[in-house]
Amino acid sequence: MKMERVYPFRDRHDAGRRLAQRLNPYKEAKDALVLALPRGGVVVGYEISLALRLPLDVLVVRKLGAPWNPELAMGALAETGNRHLNRDVIQSYNVSREELEAEVQRQQQEIDRRIDKYRQGRPLPPLNGRTVILVDDGIATGATFYAALAALLPMEPARRVAAVPVAPSRVLGDLKQMVDEVLILQTPEWFLGISQFYEAFPQVEDEEVIACLEKARASLSSALQ
Repeated sequence: MKMERVYPFRDRHDAGRRLAQRLNPYKEAKDALVLALPRGGVVVGYEISLALRLPLDVLVVRKLGAPWNPELAMGALAETGNRHLNRDVIQSYNVSREELEAEVQRQQQEIDRRIDKYRQGRPLPPLNGRTVILVDDGIATGATFYAALAALLPMEPARRVAAVPVAPSRVLGDLKQMVDEVLILQTPEWFLGISQFYEAFPQVEDEEVIACLEKARASLSSALQ
């Protein structure tokens, strides 16, 4: 069987710049903003924010890890309380309601910590009537991204744009039913994980997230002067 050839991104900055080129119609668009999923998505979103001269903020979402296998997502939790659950995983692992709620509580604590760290406890900016470009560094199972999209619905943005460098081909159809526009640069059939499409895919720390947010804010302020 011939394996699909992969052209990886150099790093998250490179991926963000490539996405920004495709998102150029939104450059300096009134009432538009980039909403990134920390941590890795913020680096991608930072490059989009700089190129399009749009505000950058974060929507904090955490994976809900399955008992005995925390790397396996049984769902995800958004800072708004919205959940996306992978029922197949929950049933396969016989996860009880008590185990699920215990994991939700653990991840809620980390969500609260990140909100305090990244936004100094501020709530999400008003999204009603705005164009929201939702960004991550890639989609694997889709749980965190789907939870983020569910969180946006009650806030009634005028337009929701999903923008990620890479995702499995099966995700494309799902997203087209959930948002107004989908931009995925690569949708391979052969997909093991997001990192396989990056030459460099280091862990992103809190300090880098904060630096990206501050530099994006400073750049926008400078451009408006």
